[in-house]
Amino acid sequence: MKAVVRVGSRESKLAVIQSMTLVDALKQQYPQMQVSLLTMKTTGDRILDRTLEQVGGKGLFVKELERALRDRLADLTVHSLKDVPMELPEDLPLVGFSVREDPRDALVLPKGQTELVPELPIGTSSRRRAEQLKLIYPSYEVKSVRGNLQTRLRKLDNGEYGALILAAAGLKRLGLEHRISRYFTVDEMIPAACQGILGIQGRSGEDYSYLSHFNSKDSEKVALCERAFVRELDGGCTSPICAYAEIIKDKLLLRGLYYDENSGMCRKGTLTGSTNDPCGIGIALANELRGQRGDQV
Repeated sequence: MKAVVRVGSRESKLAVIQSMTLVDALKQQYPQMQVSLLTMKTTGDRILDRTLEQVGGKGLFVKELERALRDRLADLTVHSLKDVPMELPEDLPLVGFSVREDPRDALVLPKGQTELVPELPIGTSSRRRAEQLKLIYPSYEVKSVRGNLQTRLRKLDNGEYGALILAAAGLKRLGLEHRISRYFTVDEMIPAACQGILGIQGRSGEDYSYLSHFNSKDSEKVALCERAFVRELDGGCTSPICAYAEIIKDKLLLRGLYYDENSGMCRKGTLTGSTNDPCGIGIALANELRGQRGDQV
């Protein structure tokens, strides 16, 4: 058993709250273990004047943390798993998966408002959300918004946007559930792969058995399934390609959305299979949607 564990995290308020769930769990389970939190600003946190697509995708949120692992400044790093690239370095694998928080997307209105204002844009930094919003609110402008969650809410309340689309998980973890005006069902707006799951990244070849009480096997299965779907379709973290899997009566049900960059066509589909083959289910549905099966949206 390790005597000292250093947990790496982005320095945003939400990232720290998420990382502290692991820190607190380790301290409770192993009172003699010295657990500390190391925070840092990532490249993705620094560059806020351009969209993620313009500056290299959400992998910019993890590269400094990966460097901290390689330099042994951190023993573990905690990420919103939806922000983790689909391809990871072999020496820095995922070694843990948290219980999943609410995976849905949510509509947030300015303080005091109860309805959307048609003259103001809906803010989101996600192409996935933007593409699906076209079907839900076809007459509204969708405009990019960057910054941490508090910065986005401030822009909203200052009148720059008529609404924001945000992950329910982040709002709940920050105690801001009261700001949610409505939830989108996972059929209306398929979430980003692994939305609501915290991913723990470590170094290959090390013993992480002390994470066993924190890990969720169900989260691991659905995460592997969703990531396999997106990876098979070459979808990065900024791609509209997205997936949501859930375990129902010992079966794994996967919903997926495929976006063809060349034609601009979106297709949705579902596939059910054994929980023993999560990656196989993800790959199979990806190939079926790419091969024209599924509902055009």
